[in-house]
Amino acid sequence: MHAKIEESFRRNLPAVDFCSLRLVDESSEDICVRQDVLEPVHRSTDMGAMITVIAGGGLGYAATSDLSEAGIRSALRDAQYWAKRTAGKCVVDFSKIEMASPQGEYRTPVRSSWTSMSLKDKVSLLMNESQRLKTDDRIVDWEAGMSFVETRSLYLTSAGGRVEQEISQLAPSLVVTANEGTETQTRTLNGHGPCRQGGLEVLEEVGFLEAAPVLAAEALQLLGAPNCPSGTMDLLLAPDQMILQIHESIGHPLELDRILGDERNYAGTTFVTLDMFGSYRYGSELLNITFDPTLPNEFASFGFDDEGQPATKEYLIRRGILERPLGAGVSQQRASMAGVANSRAQSWNRPPIDRMANLNLEIGSSSLPEMINAVERGIYMKSNCSWSIDDSRNKFQFGCEWAQLIEDGELTAIVKKPNYRGVSGTFWRNLRMVGDEKTHDILGTPNCGKGEPNQVIRVGHASPACLFSNVEVLGGE
Repeated sequence: MHAKIEESFRRNLPAVDFCSLRLVDESSEDICVRQDVLEPVHRSTDMGAMITVIAGGGLGYAATSDLSEAGIRSALRDAQYWAKRTAGKCVVDFSKIEMASPQGEYRTPVRSSWTSMSLKDKVSLLMNESQRLKTDDRIVDWEAGMSFVETRSLYLTSAGGRVEQEISQLAPSLVVTANEGTETQTRTLNGHGPCRQGGLEVLEEVGFLEAAPVLAAEALQLLGAPNCPSGTMDLLLAPDQMILQIHESIGHPLELDRILGDERNYAGTTFVTLDMFGSYRYGSELLNITFDPTLPNEFASFGFDDEGQPATKEYLIRRGILERPLGAGVSQQRASMAGVANSRAQSWNRPPIDRMANLNLEIGSSSLPEMINAVERGIYMKSNCSWSIDDSRNKFQFGCEWAQLIEDGELTAIVKKPNYRGVSGTFWRNLRMVGDEKTHDILGTPNCGKGEPNQVIRVGHASPACLFSNVEVLGGE
């Protein structure tokens, strides 16, 4: 089918400055066992193409699920029409943007394919993990699941560009809820964050097969735990909370289209301005943030973005200084500054916009015992369960599932309902220690939303554990 679509595209190319076709063929399977009962298995397939045309300085696009030659010809005609209508009316002259025409391919490395295990055996595996979550009569809800997505894409340009990519993504999940009287507590596997590219080998890589009894025990522990204390103290965050902190207070504020005002009506603006790049101290000298879609097993890796720009690792923040935004080709032209290859779309029926991909905090040199030992009075938090951040992505308040007090350099009592809040710049400038390789984890999120109309995409994050000073911690009610 790819060959026929390519022939139809090239045979019907209009006489314009630039034209591209982005074909997306995606299939998914979601399996969940809840309370030892198999829920309906959900399978979906989705396939279509987006045509983009640049003509006379204007840009137009049209999407179609009709992949016949007549359907592609119609989409080409519609995209050309809108390019002509927008000429001279856009915030940027698209004829001045050099669009990529790459040649290449990318495939997720997979050791054990999703189809190598039968549906029956996958259900049996999840049933076993579900049963291992039910360790006590006080456990009132529990489930084990897996969500697998395979995406094949083809990107073609009028200048001869051709890129094929095949991406496999697996997101396993475990959830256990315990109740006693009026108290209810839930523990999840990494706050729903163990998402990676790959096949069934991901289950072993994220510890899925060992986690159930540990999570059940922790949920039961939390029932009898005291509430988290309130006050200003040191805060040690595990990687499964660090990914949310990075996502909300670094990733979204650095999106260049947001800085230029594009998201203001929907998802808010940002406290970051163009004049901050190159000089603004975003965090302490220990803060090093990279955009890196080249990593083979992180959730949002790729060889080329959805406008054909090749993936490269770039520092956004180096030694605490803000260097580069999350901006793709069009935003780079508008802002007259370098960005990254992060033009990404939810699927074939959405145009690509500036999005996060793999956004990581680079590994430091401190071991977990060293960080704990450095704290006189503080708290260690794991697994995000709530988040709130203002419209400028600056003031925030986040909550975690599980916490443990740190007193005189030692972990002591487990506490429940831990929360903390702060202001992005101040918070990151209080970064005191960054964990080493042994504290590091590769995680992600499958549901980052942005754009009008809304686009939900998958994002990767990797981080070690990190220690912050002078953080306002809030106890539960």
